[in-house]
Amino acid sequence: MKKNMITATVVFLLGAVIFKITYDVTGIPAFYSMMVTFGTVFYHFGMRLAVGGIVNARFHNHMNYRRKWFREKRFEKGLYKMLRVKKWKDRVPTFSPETFTFKRHQTEEIVQASCQAEVVHEIIMVFSFVPLVFSIWAGDAAVFLITSFAACLLDLVFVIVQRFNRPRLLRLIR
Repeated sequence: MKKNMITATVVFLLGAVIFKITYDVTGIPAFYSMMVTFGTVFYHFGMRLAVGGIVNARFHNHMNYRRKWFREKRFEKGLYKMLRVKKWKDRVPTFSPETFTFKRHQTEEIVQASCQAEVVHEIIMVFSFVPLVFSIWAGDAAVFLITSFAACLLDLVFVIVQRFNRPRLLRLIR
């Protein structure tokens, strides 16, 4: 997963650059649209890699899972049941599956890593709206709002999975 994400990030960067040059040479509006599209996707991929790298460099999967932020909230069980998280959570891809395996890590280490993954995705949710600034130059604020909102919801799925799994892992520790 990690290698694929890095490759995709590079491809979208190169695409943005190529379409920028092509637009500058030809002036054809379609190339401008492609440049903006590839540039925005590059931002989303690159930002995710950067946020994950920065948070990991700071915490190394050793977040304090006892903090109030990571505790299960009263409404969560009902929400997860309504969303049927148990049925689909195993289909969600994992950036570093080796981080969450009992063969390599103690339960407490997995819980700490889940807290870090949650924080990474919560930060990404906020940064998903940065492309709205691009609409000042590129126009089409509605398109940037829709894609930013969709990207935010995508990361919310990962937060939900981490928060759904954590109480079960904590019961194993106890």
